[in-house]
Amino acid sequence: MKTRIIFTASAVTTVLLSVFLSYAPAETLNFTAEYTNDFNLTTEPKKSPPPFPFGKTPEDSLKCRDDISLYSQHYGHRNFQMAYEPWREVFLNCPGAQQNTFIRGLVLVRMKLNEETDPARREAWIDTLMMVYDKRIKYWGHAPSSREGLVTGRKAVELSQLRPNSIKEIYQMTNRAIELEKEQTQSDVLLVHMQSLIRLVDSGIRSVEDVLVTYDEVMNIIDHNLEYNVQDKEYYEPAKSTIDRLFEPFASCENIVRLFTPRFQNNPEDVELLERITSMLSNSGCTEEILFYNATNNLHRLKPDAETAFIMGRLESNSQKYEEAIGYFDESLTLYENDRDKFRVLMLMADISFRNLREYRRARDYALKASALEPENGRPYILIGEMYAATAANCGDNELTKNVAYWAAVDKFIQARNVDHDPVLQERATQLIDTYRLYFPNVETTFMYGLSDGDIYEVGCWINEVTRVRSRR
Repeated sequence: MKTRIIFTASAVTTVLLSVFLSYAPAETLNFTAEYTNDFNLTTEPKKSPPPFPFGKTPEDSLKCRDDISLYSQHYGHRNFQMAYEPWREVFLNCPGAQQNTFIRGLVLVRMKLNEETDPARREAWIDTLMMVYDKRIKYWGHAPSSREGLVTGRKAVELSQLRPNSIKEIYQMTNRAIELEKEQTQSDVLLVHMQSLIRLVDSGIRSVEDVLVTYDEVMNIIDHNLEYNVQDKEYYEPAKSTIDRLFEPFASCENIVRLFTPRFQNNPEDVELLERITSMLSNSGCTEEILFYNATNNLHRLKPDAETAFIMGRLESNSQKYEEAIGYFDESLTLYENDRDKFRVLMLMADISFRNLREYRRARDYALKASALEPENGRPYILIGEMYAATAANCGDNELTKNVAYWAAVDKFIQARNVDHDPVLQERATQLIDTYRLYFPNVETTFMYGLSDGDIYEVGCWINEVTRVRSRR
């Protein structure tokens, strides 16, 4: 799409020329008209500094240096009115002299725009402002701070504020900016991109599928910055919240499944597609869909990593395929590098082995391995104590031995409370201690079996724990 200062002999063109060129001396008008006609958004930015930055002749050079000095002096004193005319001369005649010509030029043109009250003349100043952005890319796109993607993003954000109904143009700009900047895309550019896309969908120009795909791409960029650019968290977090709200009407499981099932069936081993499907369904809380299972399963087979193994373990567990779940969790355990992730996996393996498979020794082994990773976490001891209490009655054949496992269980709850200072866990451990003390053998029973409080006692069965006698009184 071409954007020019001179399109036709329209009123806007007339106003623009009168505003922007009225300051020019007669001998420069031909050059200026030629310059504005050459303005084109599709022009590729130069990759190296432009030749003749101060003009082709010594006279040009002297005038450019004088104009730069004059406008810079006024600009430095914030006398923007006086700075504008010499700045315009620099902009028109030696744009390759300084990058600051375009950085400061935005301030000066905005000043003119804000002063203007006539609607047609305001439109002309907006066109001029957009031209400053584009000429910055043309002449200084080789410089990192004026690279095309960054400047195009800033241009799009400003245009969205000045001409909010220029949806197509804004969307094209943000799309180009994201294409070039990728993970470096600024948060407000991502937000404007989603806003303009959704308005295009509402107008029937773009599709719901575009929103789904774009949301996934945008959120990946935001998540990357939240993880690796902590200093910019204050910008990306609000953008993420706003984009989530914008996406809500499109985020139904039905929409995602309907749009992506045919694509999955046609390309079941396309890793990029599988990553998009799993991310989209996961973010929308659609993990119970069969498409999520199939896509995750294929993704793990084609590109196995710790997270896909972990997710497959959760899915198999939800389907009551507990041995398969343990297998996936064990695989993720070998792939994870972070101890916190390993702790989470081991606790899930322990819980499944205890509650679903009734393999108590195996569950205890997992819990003890988890405890070794996080010695100050009391959850493994809570789980082991619950196992001891759950199997107490099955570990004895008389009034004493059917209850001695509660001593070992309470020992674990006390240990959990001692190592973990989390108030919630301590309260839970205290409740369990108070509950299972009621199941201790009474005084008569311990006396009948020749035991006294404080005696050392070894609990048998699968537990095999050494504890001390405590009578219920």
